[in-house]
Amino acid sequence: MRTCFDTYIFDLDGTLLDTLNDLAMSTNFALRSKGMAERTIDEVRQFVGNGVRKLIERAVPQGTSKTLTEETLAVFRQHYLLHSLDTTRPYPGIMSLLEELKKRDKKVAVVSNKFDKATKELCSHFFGGLVDVAIGESETVRKKPAPDTVEEAIRQLHADRDGAVYIGDSEVDIATAANCHIPCISVLWGFRERDFLLAHGATRLVASPLEIGGKDER
Repeated sequence: MRTCFDTYIFDLDGTLLDTLNDLAMSTNFALRSKGMAERTIDEVRQFVGNGVRKLIERAVPQGTSKTLTEETLAVFRQHYLLHSLDTTRPYPGIMSLLEELKKRDKKVAVVSNKFDKATKELCSHFFGGLVDVAIGESETVRKKPAPDTVEEAIRQLHADRDGAVYIGDSEVDIATAANCHIPCISVLWGFRERDFLLAHGATRLVASPLEIGGKDER
């Protein structure tokens, strides 16, 4: 895998931001509001990655009706938009990484399966001008692992696919990069373990943001 890239496209949850506690709190608020049992942090960790609809579908008891699942999802969305900043923070080293990429005139995007409004608000709040483009889940574009959102980010960045890399923490991100025919860097500080990532095709793993776009990159 080449080590010098012009365009860095990041996943958000579990890659740039530690959002797990806020996601779990909103999930359990929604479940409680509908009389359903809460989920543990570790369960929610495994449920995330394919968008909030899939998160709630996995969190509700098996056999829950579509109507009740949709109602629970609506409660989650409303609660999360109000509480997405309660405990969420960038992982250590992330701000330094983004600042370094900006100094080097790299193009930076965030592509997430989190719904688009929350994705844009979180990126604006935490990263400001360090992220050029932020794209989340919407009704008009297929979500990851389909290549559509990454391809849209590359288009908005006016970037060359040949110089792009995708960075994420899950099997969804590995599949997304493969579907886009670009390299993938898998991070080890997120929501999945090393062995799980390797079993799902990870080819380059990093334990620290310092290993991405480091000062030795030429």
